[in-house]
Amino acid sequence: MESYLFPFDGLICMLLGISFTLWFTLLLVFIIVPAILGVSFGIRRLYMKSLLKLFEWATLRMERGAKEKNQHLYKPNSNGIIAKEPVSLEQEIQEIRRGGGGPEPEFDMSDIFYFCRKGVESIVDDEVTKRFSAEELESWNLLTRSNYNLQHISTRLTVLWGVGVLIRYGFLLPLRVTLAFTGVGLLVVLTSIVGLLPNGRLKSYLSDKVNLMCYRICVRALTAIITYHDRENKPKNGGICVANHTSPIDVIILASDGCYAMVGQVHGGLMGVIQRAMVKACPHIWFERSEVKDRHLVAKRLSDHVADKSKLPILIFPEGTCINNTSVMMFKKGSFEVGCTVYPVAIKYDPRFGDAFWNSSKFGMVNYLLHMMSSWGIVCSVWYLPPMSRMEGEDAVQFANRVKAAIARKGGLADLLWDGGLKRGKVKEVYKEEQQKLYSKVLVGNGEDGSSS
Repeated sequence: MESYLFPFDGLICMLLGISFTLWFTLLLVFIIVPAILGVSFGIRRLYMKSLLKLFEWATLRMERGAKEKNQHLYKPNSNGIIAKEPVSLEQEIQEIRRGGGGPEPEFDMSDIFYFCRKGVESIVDDEVTKRFSAEELESWNLLTRSNYNLQHISTRLTVLWGVGVLIRYGFLLPLRVTLAFTGVGLLVVLTSIVGLLPNGRLKSYLSDKVNLMCYRICVRALTAIITYHDRENKPKNGGICVANHTSPIDVIILASDGCYAMVGQVHGGLMGVIQRAMVKACPHIWFERSEVKDRHLVAKRLSDHVADKSKLPILIFPEGTCINNTSVMMFKKGSFEVGCTVYPVAIKYDPRFGDAFWNSSKFGMVNYLLHMMSSWGIVCSVWYLPPMSRMEGEDAVQFANRVKAAIARKGGLADLLWDGGLKRGKVKEVYKEEQQKLYSKVLVGNGEDGSSS
């Protein structure tokens, strides 16, 4: 009986061997080699165009089914936020008082309603909290259903969603995990080898090639399609590249088109192994936990780096936290005090294929990466803006706000003054005092200093 089983065991092993050989051959020919050479066969773009047509059909079916069942479909605007023209405190108080020529320089009982209304608005729909939640979509992308009443609105859509789950978790996820391990593994091994070479042009050349190759493989691990605009403005050595921050993959998105010196805190575990390997081949800037809070030390390390024109431009995300692809929040002034050329970059993701935003207070890194690799893919646009320098008489905060406004304008993002640190902390007293000063100016009149009240 056992002798009859041996041929079947051998056949199964042979089939498994052929399957693995075919799998890695396809990866090598269609993904890894094109990534090394920096070319594309156009398969990903064809895949994304097909998905768009599928999403349009699914959304129409969902809307038609909702009408048949008399259900209400909530549809936010294109970026998930309601646009509102900015109005000054003085104008709003004038509206409430219903005065003809402007608010009188004295307290009025109706002023209380202004502060009550602003308080209620902040509780119901404040400008900060909604920037740390997933961006709303106009259409259904077959990933999630935001309205559970629509879960069984159409048998066809339910079956299609189930097929999508099988494709994403049964085919795309294993493929992407394989590519991710390949890219990270090559990065660690090759940068360690390049790090053994003496400093010089050859080492710099090989380091650039290795980094570009490995990051391009990682980009393909996300099935990412990136459109780069205005490449003539790409960051150059001796400068600092600043960009809005949506996700940890922002680094991969930018580093697959150019080489940068990274700035960050020293980590342990796998991330620590990667950091130690990378710094052997390229002068990245890693800080110990105790050094991060020392602003003078950080500024000196940055200044010393940009002073050497042979070193790569530094990549920094001045917001300090991830924002949900709808806005740009306050830039920390540290990187704008160095006194070198700043190269702004705007990054905007297309949320229809997958949500790139990382809510670090809700998901760990492993869960986030699983979420990313099980989505349909990542589609984004990158704009390289003209280099900017600090003007005469302009302080670091004003310079940071000017750069931030340029990035927001180019990326079609809302420009907010709020600190992204409010994601985990309380409102600083300085914000409260600012509102108090504005109101005090209304009480004492525009001709006097509000601080005297």
